[in-house]
Amino acid sequence: MYRRALQGKEEALGPKHISTLNTVNNLGNLYKNQGKLAEAEAMYSRALQGKEEALGLKHTSTLNTVHNLGNLCKGQGKLAEAEAMYSRALQGKEEALGPKHTSTLDTVNNLGLLYADQGKLAEAEAMYSRALQGYEEALGPKHTSTLNTVNNLGNLYVDQGKLAEAEAMYSRALQGIEEALGPKHTSTLSTVNNLGNLYVDQGKLAEAEAMYSRALQGKEEALGPKHTSTLDTVNNLGLLYANQGKLAEAEAMYSRALQGKEEALGPKHTSTLDTVNNLGALYVDQGKLAEAEAMY
Repeated sequence: MYRRALQGKEEALGPKHISTLNTVNNLGNLYKNQGKLAEAEAMYSRALQGKEEALGLKHTSTLNTVHNLGNLCKGQGKLAEAEAMYSRALQGKEEALGPKHTSTLDTVNNLGLLYADQGKLAEAEAMYSRALQGYEEALGPKHTSTLNTVNNLGNLYVDQGKLAEAEAMYSRALQGIEEALGPKHTSTLSTVNNLGNLYVDQGKLAEAEAMYSRALQGKEEALGPKHTSTLDTVNNLGLLYANQGKLAEAEAMYSRALQGKEEALGPKHTSTLDTVNNLGALYVDQGKLAEAEAMY
């Protein structure tokens, strides 16, 4: 539909018309959701250049595409570029919309995600806390944006070793998201996956396996077996099976995750390399030292 709309708008309005560019941006969103990151980058870059020329650097529509590019760069593992995009988007949105506008808060939340990925946990907590307070005031405690930030705080508490606080956040997020979106929505499944991670950290391996299995089945149905989010859960199941001593099952999960990540992200992406490392460790445990050396 987007491709058809884009072709029609290019013919009727021209390639640089704002309506055309909005469709280019939407195609970028679609490609990102499909895991086609290179195609998404091409769309976002075209949309950004066109909007900067047509609307200016600080227009909210321009800033939305800047924000989208930040999301994409983060997904590609380009964290410095992502930080530059998010910081530009945040400064622009604060000036144009105000510090408590929900669009501003979206960028605040995403900066928190980025800081967490960079290991800047104090900065991440400050961003999440600001976003959560703002969302609760603007949207209410049960809105999905509020609950997504609750989930993100759960992730952060895990990274900080605050497992009881993390469980409280995840449980709140899961209950709210299930009520709002249903048990098979991707946001629900992400929180299910996160609870699985937490149960692993707490040594509750049976509970973890139940969470991962639920998340995997749901993601395969909703996103497809080769989506990067699906593959993250496949990798997590591999880790769990390895911890349970189920080495053959672990190898099957890691191999599936590795093949999928190489196709979707490339062989040098950090997420791909994490799975390579996991396979190497598994081969050591199995006594397959030559295979392990090839991984390392």
